Amino acid sequence: MNIGEIAKRAGVSRSTVSYALSGKRPVAEATAKRINDVITELGYRPNASARALAEGRTRTLGLVIPPAGARLTGAQLGFVAGVVEAAAAHDLDVLVSPSGGGHDRSFERIVSGRRVDGVILMEILLDDPRVSRLEESGLPFVTIGHVEHPGASWWVDVDYAALIRRCVHHLADLGHEEVVLINRSPELVASGYGPAARSTAGFLEAAEQRGVRAHVVTCPDEPGAGFACFEDIRTRLPGVTGLVTINEAALPGLQRALHRAELEVPRDFSITGVIADHLAEDFHPPLTAADVPAGEMARLALELLLEQIGNPGATPRHALLMPAVTLRSSTGARRR
Repeated sequence: MNIGEIAKRAGVSRSTVSYALSGKRPVAEATAKRINDVITELGYRPNASARALAEGRTRTLGLVIPPAGARLTGAQLGFVAGVVEAAAAHDLDVLVSPSGGGHDRSFERIVSGRRVDGVILMEILLDDPRVSRLEESGLPFVTIGHVEHPGASWWVDVDYAALIRRCVHHLADLGHEEVVLINRSPELVASGYGPAARSTAGFLEAAEQRGVRAHVVTCPDEPGAGFACFEDIRTRLPGVTGLVTINEAALPGLQRALHRAELEVPRDFSITGVIADHLAEDFHPPLTAADVPAGEMARLALELLLEQIGNPGATPRHALLMPAVTLRSSTGARRR
């Protein structure tokens, strides 16, 4: 079954059927109804390539992820899954491409190849050249995260500074007087990774407000590094009784180090942070944490991108999310 047969049965031209399907030109309501009735009767479903050609679009979105060799965190995997699922609900395909770590050519193909209608860009630096490149290209895009001065851009993010401040205030309310922030890897922090920088600022600000002694350490994004990092903290900073982290990959190592040190959580040591909810639930005991709403962020990013594609002149919008800190079992009063 093809457009010609639909046009014949509906008593209209092929171009009228094409306009009714694509929406590129207005079609009289009665005519559109007649065409739709024929389509329903015949069970016609346009082939994806023909539909894309009729709309003047690829019906494919680009999702730019961290380097392919990097281990994605729970939150990052949640973003990828969320974008793919949300796109499928709109009958769209997703082209996943890495950037960074020698993948500049892959990113450039996404930007200049016009193989996608728009781009969702993950893991944003405070000063991110990829954002500048996308702005120059004119290709619609939305970032998960935001640069230091986002200006008139489209983005979705979590307010890391505010959430980390809440975590510090929570520990201070429980009587903890010396706390540490376990941040992301030294390389990522040095690159100006947005969540790492904002977490550090929020942590130090809240600690100063509460008169709490504060320390910030970096930790490679892997379990073994988490173990070594906690061992070092216990050696160099024996007065620390509370820990805040955004480093999901380090959590298994922290768990092992706590066990080796025979520290019971939360009786002897308290842990909190900003973490994907399933990882917080899998920790023992479950982590008191602000749960990163990866699925919601992915859905919002897709909606903003589709709005931008559908209306290139739309006023740029953004969403800064502030999930609640979920009280679980990993924080308690400091032992006297």
